[in-house]
Amino acid sequence: MAGVIGAPVGHSKSPKLHGYWLKRYGIDGYYVPLEIAQADLAEALRMLPKLGFVGANVTIPHKESVLGLADIVTDRAALIGAANTLIFRPDGKLHADNTDGYGFVENLRSGAEWDPKAGPAVVLGAGGAARAVIASLLEVGVPEIRLANRTRARSDVLRAEFGTRISVSEWINAGDMMEGARTVVNTTSLGMVGQPELNVSLARLSAKAVVTDIVYTPLRTAFLERAAEVGCQTVDGLGMLLHQAVPGFERWFGTRPAVDDATRNHILSV
Repeated sequence: MAGVIGAPVGHSKSPKLHGYWLKRYGIDGYYVPLEIAQADLAEALRMLPKLGFVGANVTIPHKESVLGLADIVTDRAALIGAANTLIFRPDGKLHADNTDGYGFVENLRSGAEWDPKAGPAVVLGAGGAARAVIASLLEVGVPEIRLANRTRARSDVLRAEFGTRISVSEWINAGDMMEGARTVVNTTSLGMVGQPELNVSLARLSAKAVVTDIVYTPLRTAFLERAAEVGCQTVDGLGMLLHQAVPGFERWFGTRPAVDDATRNHILSV
């Protein structure tokens, strides 16, 4: 058994995704939603292995807290400051990893003709998702990251942590960062259903850029539509969700699942 830990957790698509893969590959396993309050998290993590769980995904608000409860934390989870994948090892140790950056990179690689080393990347937003995106972009060789957030101080913190390949601009000047960029990423919630639109100017954006949005409700945000009108390759955010789930499923259930059209269609079905 495995599951997803959060509070609330009813919105998560992970049970639908992992349940699909379990059935597809004929694996005798279960993946369930686990709504666990912050005050109960430590006790729950001790109990779940005793109940037969081999691991779990972690979502809001526990992604940072689990780092302090884990026995083993991967370098990338430590760098990002959050974990989304837990493994309950046979020796009793709790192993914490973060696969969000992996999911982000694999989504771009599978969804576009993307060369991370071709030029600068623009990252909009400086929250938890931005940390995973920045870490993964630096790892795959993006030469420069241009960062803007509505609150400047949060961008400055990320620059201090991740180093001189990051430059920070004021949010009002975010459109100017598009000049010469070859990768553009929206990590904010702007453009999501129920949220204001992302109104950053794309006037200086080149058609050579690959543009992605980690939002996937709606699947095609207005931001992606505007980038497509410029002539850019665009990649929606659903693939990030699907790809980040692959390493955990493989570790827990012993089979590496495929992220393909059938998987996407299942998650998009009602």
